[in-house]
Amino acid sequence: MRASRLVTLLLLLQNRGRMTARELAEELEVSVRTVYRDVEALGGAGIPLYGEAGHAGGYRLVDGYRTRLTGLTADEAQAAFLAALPGTAAELGLGEALATAQLKLRAALPAELREHAGRIQERFLLDAPSWYDDADRTPHLAAVAAAVWELRVVVLRYRRWRAPEEIERRVQPYGLVLKAGRWYLVAGGPSGIRTYRVDQIVELRCLDEEFTLPAGFGLAAHWKSYLAGFRARLHTGEALVRLTPEGARRLGVTPAGDGWTETRVPIESIDHAHGEFLRLGGDVEVMAPAELRDRIAETVRTLAVRYAG
Repeated sequence: MRASRLVTLLLLLQNRGRMTARELAEELEVSVRTVYRDVEALGGAGIPLYGEAGHAGGYRLVDGYRTRLTGLTADEAQAAFLAALPGTAAELGLGEALATAQLKLRAALPAELREHAGRIQERFLLDAPSWYDDADRTPHLAAVAAAVWELRVVVLRYRRWRAPEEIERRVQPYGLVLKAGRWYLVAGGPSGIRTYRVDQIVELRCLDEEFTLPAGFGLAAHWKSYLAGFRARLHTGEALVRLTPEGARRLGVTPAGDGWTETRVPIESIDHAHGEFLRLGGDVEVMAPAELRDRIAETVRTLAVRYAG
C-alpha cells in the first residue's frame, strides 16, 4: 500500500508541479504527517525532490526529472484516455486503479501529448445508461468481475421472467459485456453457453474451483454471434403500416413524399408491436395483420370512452 502511495505522490508532482503537503494529503487521503514521511522516503531513495518554505512554497521535483512514454501519437494518447471510462471502471471496483493508471500515463507523456489527452476528459463523457434506469442496480457486479478475472466457478441464484422465477445455476463465468447501460455475464454451464443479466442475479457464491476457457472461445466473436441470433429470434413477423412523414421519421423509414408512406416493418410479436405502434399515435395506421389492427382499434375505442367525459 505504501509503495503504491509513494508512486502516486511522485506522479502527482510530475503532473502538477509544486504542491503543498496539505494538497498532497488531500489527494492521497492521508495525514500531512504521512506526507512528510513519504517525501523523506522518496528523498532517501534518490528522487530529486525538494521543498520550498513560505506562503508560495511546497514540494516539487527538480526540473527535467521525468520519465517519458515514447512512441505514442496525439491520436493514440487521446484514444487511451477516451477508452478509459471512469464510470465503468468504478462499477467493476477498479475506479482507483483507473485513476492511478491515467495518472501514470499522463506523467509519462511528453507535454504536448498531455495537453491533447487532457482535452478528452474535459470534452467527452460517456453516460451509457438510459434516462429512466435506476442507479446501483448491480450489487454483485464486482464479485462477478473478480470471478471472470480469476476464472473461478460461481453458483448464482437468478431471477428470470418465466416460471420458476428464481433458479440456481452453477456456471463458469467467461466474460462480461456492457450493452446499452446494462451488464451481461456470458457463462458456460451444463446446457452450454448462456447470457445472464447481472442486475437479475439475486445471490452469488464464488467457489474455490478454477476452470479453463474453452479452446477457441473469444468473447467479442461470441457476443457478435449472440446478437445476430437474438435479432433473428426477435423479429419473427412483419406488419403492413401507413405512416405520416413524422411517423416515417420516427420509425427510420424513408418517406415516399409529403403524404402517407405504406411500408412493411418487422415486428417481434403482436403484444410488443401493439405497444410500439400506440406510441406513434395518429402518425401510423396498421393495415395488417388483422389481429394487430383489431387490438389497436379496441384500445383506441377504450381510450375514447374513458376520456369522453
